[in-house]
Amino acid sequence: MAKPRLPQPTAGELEILRVLWRRGPATVHEVRDELPRGDQLAYTTVLKLLQIMVEKQLAARDETERTHVYRAAVPEARVKRRLVSDLVDRAFDGSAMELVMQALSAKPATPQELKQLKALLAQMEGDR
Repeated sequence: MAKPRLPQPTAGELEILRVLWRRGPATVHEVRDELPRGDQLAYTTVLKLLQIMVEKQLAARDETERTHVYRAAVPEARVKRRLVSDLVDRAFDGSAMELVMQALSAKPATPQELKQLKALLAQMEGDR
């Protein structure tokens, strides 16, 4: 059976997912404190976003304690693959090479990143 289609997270939901992926399960207060502009966000705003994310199955809520704890319900790699796939299709007419060329021209890679990229390309060529 195919996996159900993952809903596209909004920019705010993606910020919250990054916090949950980085730190693991967290309360609303903990998530809010780690958001880039968390000091400007109301607790209820973060709570509402997390509730929507639970409905969308992007996050899960543990209700066993008085203070609910939230965790990411989808793996980081899966969300990123989906986002990149959508971007490649919409902006680069399905060409992964065009995406990579644009990305490298917009922000040059570090020597370490180039080394990792070469290793990935060598691995991909070896898989053929």
